[in-house]
Amino acid sequence: MRRQRFLSTCLAFVFGLVVAVGCGGNTPDATSETSESAPAAEVASAEGTPLVIGYSNWPGWLPWAVAEEKGLFEENGANIELKWFDGYLASMEAFAAGQLDGNGQTLNDTISFAADAANGEVAVLVNDNSAGNDKVIVTGDINSVQDLKGKTVALEEGVVGDFMLTQALEDAGMSRSDITIKNLETGAAAAAFASGQVDAVAAWPPFWGIALEREGSKELLSSKDYPGAIPDLLVMSQKVIDEQPEQVQAMINTWFATLDYIAKNPEESNKIMAARSGVSVEEYEDFKAGTRIFTVEENLEAFSEGDGMKHMPFAAQKMNDFMVDVGFIEAGPEDLGTILDDSFVKAYSEGS
Repeated sequence: MRRQRFLSTCLAFVFGLVVAVGCGGNTPDATSETSESAPAAEVASAEGTPLVIGYSNWPGWLPWAVAEEKGLFEENGANIELKWFDGYLASMEAFAAGQLDGNGQTLNDTISFAADAANGEVAVLVNDNSAGNDKVIVTGDINSVQDLKGKTVALEEGVVGDFMLTQALEDAGMSRSDITIKNLETGAAAAAFASGQVDAVAAWPPFWGIALEREGSKELLSSKDYPGAIPDLLVMSQKVIDEQPEQVQAMINTWFATLDYIAKNPEESNKIMAARSGVSVEEYEDFKAGTRIFTVEENLEAFSEGDGMKHMPFAAQKMNDFMVDVGFIEAGPEDLGTILDDSFVKAYSEGS
């Protein structure tokens, strides 16, 4: 099965690391602290053993570093060991193999991996939505989505930019057949645009920055225009949810306590998060601006049923159908409802 790779190993470069290393299709970077051989059945199985949670270099997941450094897990009764991954793809593979109890990942990556995950994958919290960090960059003569008709667009098929652009085309009464898609890894797609080989490119940071180096280029649309299209989540194994629900609840409680701490101590918190991602505070804040951290109320809305991308049950079906249609996956979970569990967010909301 072809796997979703958006926000893959390239996320290691989101905050300014070397672009030349490249993205999807490469061997994932080694992690600095990963558990490489823990059998699926043994992860967090012993009493007193911490839950092992993976996370990587995306602004919406960096608050976990604040929780760890300030002792907020312990304060909220959560027995947690964080595992930092330099490559996002490596974290998803480790989680699917049962080497982690939970992971920070996107909704459509969860759909992609859920069917084959050793212990099941269930989203229990929305950390954030991409709110501008993912963009479609175009030449100066393209002023609307309709202007893309007959143009060549470089993108990585099946990933976030492709999905976002497909939504924009549908909103404009068009389809992917109205454009010519040049399927390239995202870094190569940005380079192709920058060198004048294509008319537009869909990319995430830092690659849209490379695209904008082309004279006359500009942003046509971004994830800010499509709320709900790119939700970033805390995903836990079904095994842990079944066996240690109190620890999953404690982790949700810790997340919101961490957001409170960050709101009261922004300078200190930004330093912690910038240090975790290996960049200056200024660089970190630039990318943080394109990420919308979700409140409790926004979480409840995201998990609820509805006819729009803000509602994850609706979004999950759209994402699943899209990935199947473009041949990115053969099929998602038989019941998409099994990968969404709002009970822990609801319990926090009712108790806060």
